[in-house]
Amino acid sequence: MAIEVGAEAPDFELKDNHGRTVRLSDLRGEKNVVLVFYPFAFTGVCAGELGELRDNLPTFVNDDTQLLAVSNDSIHTLRVFAEQESLEYPLLSDFWPHGEASRAYGVLDEEKGCAVRGTFVIDKEGVVRWTVVNALPDARDIGEYIKALDAV
Repeated sequence: MAIEVGAEAPDFELKDNHGRTVRLSDLRGEKNVVLVFYPFAFTGVCAGELGELRDNLPTFVNDDTQLLAVSNDSIHTLRVFAEQESLEYPLLSDFWPHGEASRAYGVLDEEKGCAVRGTFVIDKEGVVRWTVVNALPDARDIGEYIKALDAV
């Protein structure tokens, strides 16, 4: 079960598509975070969702907000995917230990070995303020992310 609104967001330390270490706790006190878990790079629904975020990037990457997208792909896969899709925000690899961050947020599908479509809006204090979890084939509505950010 996914973590709930009002809970403290579990910290994580993951490598991005350039091999840099990203820690959620490093953003605490600085920025709100839109944390987007998605199943796999190079799949139609994922590319569509991440492309929509790319097309609305100033809403999700600015002085107050940081977008972080997480999948269970390797950093090498994510690097190629980001280049192919022109994604200018961090794609984080939850590859090893496999699914540790996805599991902490309650969005890892253990049978399939990938995250389901979970999104968490985390405030500057590290508290989850909004969440949505969709099944693998069901795209999310970024309009809902925008409303949630406006409310933080």
